[in-house]
Amino acid sequence: MRIGFIGLGNMGRHMARHLIHAGHLVTVHDTRPEAAVDHLALGARWADSPADCARDAEFLITMLPNPRIVEDVLLRGGAAQALPAGALWIDMSTSTPAAAERVAAEVLDARTVRRLDAPVSGMARGAEAGSLQIFVGGHDDDFHDALPVLRAMGDPDRILHVGPLGAGYTVKLMINLLWFSHLVATSEVLAMGVKAGVDLGVLRSALLASPAASHFLESDIMCVLADGDYDDSFAMALACKDLGLAVDLGRDLGVPTELSALVEQIYRRSKAQHGDLAGEMSPVRLYETLAGQEFRLPHPMAAAPATTALTV
Repeated sequence: MRIGFIGLGNMGRHMARHLIHAGHLVTVHDTRPEAAVDHLALGARWADSPADCARDAEFLITMLPNPRIVEDVLLRGGAAQALPAGALWIDMSTSTPAAAERVAAEVLDARTVRRLDAPVSGMARGAEAGSLQIFVGGHDDDFHDALPVLRAMGDPDRILHVGPLGAGYTVKLMINLLWFSHLVATSEVLAMGVKAGVDLGVLRSALLASPAASHFLESDIMCVLADGDYDDSFAMALACKDLGLAVDLGRDLGVPTELSALVEQIYRRSKAQHGDLAGEMSPVRLYETLAGQEFRLPHPMAAAPATTALTV
């Protein structure tokens, strides 16, 4: 299939590579031409502009940092105007239904270009391994047409059609919002526990053996506890952007977001202290400071999940 791919960042560069390996005819574009060196060596074609990338594509995939850039690429960059009639635009960015609707209203609706929103979960590690989870919003026929392309980038068993256009964006924002909330709540609990004198490994094992157990506590936070890795593959600037989009969505829907807004403010405080490019788990460092120690497990045995975990 002829695929245009725009956005070769931490995630997109791996996703485009998988498409090339799957045998698709891939044209790539990024604001940084050097980002495409490996893809060109594998046989991809370089496009000098978003419009050139979209021209003659059966599928156009965008993997971009925020809704504003999505609109810039599709509208001001000319990609939407260049897409042939019947082509399918798959936006895999963490964006909003409103941004895609503006693109459709200005260009796509009048030109019978189809679209899906298909944001992903799994971080850069999942993109590199080709094991991303993908949440797709759009018409059923378009979803099935896109499956061979999506399966090249994600885990076939975790490519979910979650509803009509816009549902993919919404589900991804809710996943990120809940994950960031888990991080803040877990960090606060660990800070209180260790400052009260409980050993970190013992506290974690006790929590995992209780109804308060979570995947975040069992797995995701281990990069911090074992290695002091705050995951700079996803920057604080992007995390704060996602939180802002989620809180804005709640406001637009009339849903109070008191807790979510507080999580956003904690993330923004960490971004101000640790920098835009700090890893997405950097808010843990705020609570390490409050506890007076880094959250580190001293040896592998202490990192093992409790064997008597309860079922909620």
